[in-house]
Amino acid sequence: MINNRSKYLWIAIIILLLFLWSKREDIYFFFQPRPSAETLDFNRSAASSEPRPLVVSADEEINTKVFEKVHPSVVNIATTTLSMNFWLEVIPREGQGSGFIIATKGYILTNNHVVAKAQKITVTMANGEKIPATLVGRDPASDLAIIKIPSRHIDVVATLGNSDKIRVGQKAIAIGNPFGLSHTLTTGIISALNRGIRTRDGHRIDDLIQTDAAINPGNSGGPLLNSSGEVIGINTAIYSLSGGYQGIGFAIPINHAKYVATQLITSGRVARPWLGITGIPLSPGLAEGLGLETRQGVLVVKVVPGGPAYQAGLRGGRREVIIGGMRLLLGGDIITAIDNQEIHGMKQMLDLISKLKVGETVTLGIIRDDRSMELEVFLAERP
Repeated sequence: MINNRSKYLWIAIIILLLFLWSKREDIYFFFQPRPSAETLDFNRSAASSEPRPLVVSADEEINTKVFEKVHPSVVNIATTTLSMNFWLEVIPREGQGSGFIIATKGYILTNNHVVAKAQKITVTMANGEKIPATLVGRDPASDLAIIKIPSRHIDVVATLGNSDKIRVGQKAIAIGNPFGLSHTLTTGIISALNRGIRTRDGHRIDDLIQTDAAINPGNSGGPLLNSSGEVIGINTAIYSLSGGYQGIGFAIPINHAKYVATQLITSGRVARPWLGITGIPLSPGLAEGLGLETRQGVLVVKVVPGGPAYQAGLRGGRREVIIGGMRLLLGGDIITAIDNQEIHGMKQMLDLISKLKVGETVTLGIIRDDRSMELEVFLAERP
C-alpha cells in the first residue's frame, strides 16, 4: 500500500515538474522586473542604425500624388429633406453624398439624386469647414446637379479631363465620402465603357463608365480620376445585391457632364433638342412583311404637329394596321440617315440627336414612296 502511494506521489511530482518546465518563460517573466525602454531591441536598432530609404512603388506614387492634388477640391455634401410621417408630422431626413469644385466662382458638380428635394444643403470642405450651399440647377435625366458656395472659400479647383480618350484597363481612382468617411480614396481600373442603367426615378442613362474602384453609398457625386489627377467621370451608381460595394460601379463621363454643367450654370436647366416624332425600328422581317425594299432605319409612325419634323415636312403613317397585337399607323417616311450617318434603329437615332444642340440644323435622309430624298430639320428645344 505504501509502495503504491509513493509511486503515485512520484508520478504527480514528475507531472508538476514537466508543467513548470513548460511554463518556465512565464514564471521567469513574472519574477523579473519590467525592462526599460532603452533595453528593447527595436528601440536600440532604431537608435543605432541609419534611417533606411522608404521604398515607394510607381503605383503608390501615383495614388499619393493624385490624392494630394485633388482631395482639397472634393467636398462632402449633407442635405436635409422634409417629409411627413403617418400622423402628418413633418420629419427632417438627413442625406449625404460627394461633389467636387469645378470653378473658382464656387460651382460644385454633384449628382441630382444627392440634392434632389433638399431644403438645406451643407458643404464640408477638406479642412473641415462647413459652408451653406445653394442649388443652381439640376437635371434628373442625366442625374447631374450644380450647387454653389461663396468664391472666397475656394482654394483648389478640380482639373477636368477628356473622357473620350479613356480606354478599358486604364487606372481609375475614386475620391469621396463613403458612409460619411470624409475624403476616402479607392483605386481600380476602367472595367468597361458605354454601359447603360436606369435610375430610381425611371430615367435611362447611357454611355456610362464602368469601374471596379470601390464605390459605396456616400461616394455619389465624387470624381473618378485618371493617373494624372484629371476628372474623367462622376461616380453615380453601383450594381449591388447587398447595397454595398461588389466590384461594379458606374460613372458619368466628364465630357457629357461639362455640357450639362454649362447649361445648368448659364440657364438653370438643360435644353435638349428633339425631332418631334414617334417611330419603330425597321427590321428585315417587318420590312419584308410590309413589302419594303429598305431593310433598316426608323419607320415614322407619328409626327407631332408643330414640331421640328412637322415643320420640315416629314410625314407619319396614314393607314392603321395591327401587328403582333399592336395598333400602328404605317405608310410614313423611313429615316435612313442623319447627317449622312446611317440609322439602324430608334435608340441610335435618339442618341445622335441628343448629342446635338438646340438651334442646329440636321439633314435627314429618308425614303418616301420608294424614293430617296433629304429634309433639313431645325432642332428646337424639347417641350
